[in-house]
Amino acid sequence: MRVRVLGSAAGGGFPQWNCACSNCQRIRAGKFPGRARSQTQLAFTTNSKVWFLLSASPDLRTQITGTAELCPGPTVGGVGAEPAESPLGGVFLPSADVDSVAGLLHLREFQSFFVFATPSVQRILQEENRIFRVLERADPPVKWVALSSKGRLGCHLDEDSGSAPEFLCATIPLGGPYPDYLSPEFQRSLVAEESTSAFVIHQGDKRLFYAPSIPATEASTSSEAWKSYVETSGVSFLDGTFWSDDELIRTGRSKRTARRVGHVPLSGPDGLLEKYPKNSTGRRILIHINNTNPILDESSPQHRAVLDAGFEIAYDGMEFEL
Repeated sequence: MRVRVLGSAAGGGFPQWNCACSNCQRIRAGKFPGRARSQTQLAFTTNSKVWFLLSASPDLRTQITGTAELCPGPTVGGVGAEPAESPLGGVFLPSADVDSVAGLLHLREFQSFFVFATPSVQRILQEENRIFRVLERADPPVKWVALSSKGRLGCHLDEDSGSAPEFLCATIPLGGPYPDYLSPEFQRSLVAEESTSAFVIHQGDKRLFYAPSIPATEASTSSEAWKSYVETSGVSFLDGTFWSDDELIRTGRSKRTARRVGHVPLSGPDGLLEKYPKNSTGRRILIHINNTNPILDESSPQHRAVLDAGFEIAYDGMEFEL
């Protein structure tokens, strides 16, 4: 399985267009010891021919055009031949957050593919937000596949559904809030545990775990289900959005804490670094990193702390085989 990080920042990217925090000011001035980043996006392939996306980043068009393996090859057969298409086979949506779904609108240009999401996330995109109906213009239209909030789906790369699946995707419900762009009435009609999902991609004994958002509330932490999956995964991409719970407040970006906006912070009591299973032997990679997070500064003590704890920090263009 080949895995490529197309983007590694949280919503707005880094630097964020309207942010004057220390990180954003310094990187604009060319005085920041770290990298710029686009919004979080992962791509993987199990056969180097068909690629799948985890999330649909608002930066997806630029991310695809900057990745040769995701662009169409030359048309074969001369005049009248069927035009070559993108090797994109499908998109797995972990939530209905703008960061996770806006990129679908870049994929409206008359090519069919699969969109995998929980029934509640599908309802948000198909019923509450009719702009996503532009995906129906392909012939055949984009195919929506419902993911059970606690099930596994076998993915076939050919038309012989009787053959063994190329890979399996397990959906792990994490709960947390639905996007605040939804009306309260519509939110009440949705299933709570279908709001945010993590995914485990299995191919044989290889496992990739993806959880760019691990929700929590002020009163209690989010579901601990993710812990058992990182213990058995060769690589885990985990929520690295905020270093501290009060980060947005201290930087003047919001009056809400990290937990209130749906992310377990990295540091502090019950933070991700403390909660991470100590017996896990796989690679642990932080992704979806907010522009205010001090771990972006490669000279900072926070950056050193996550490395010393055995974590890696995702960056755009990071690639490996599993």
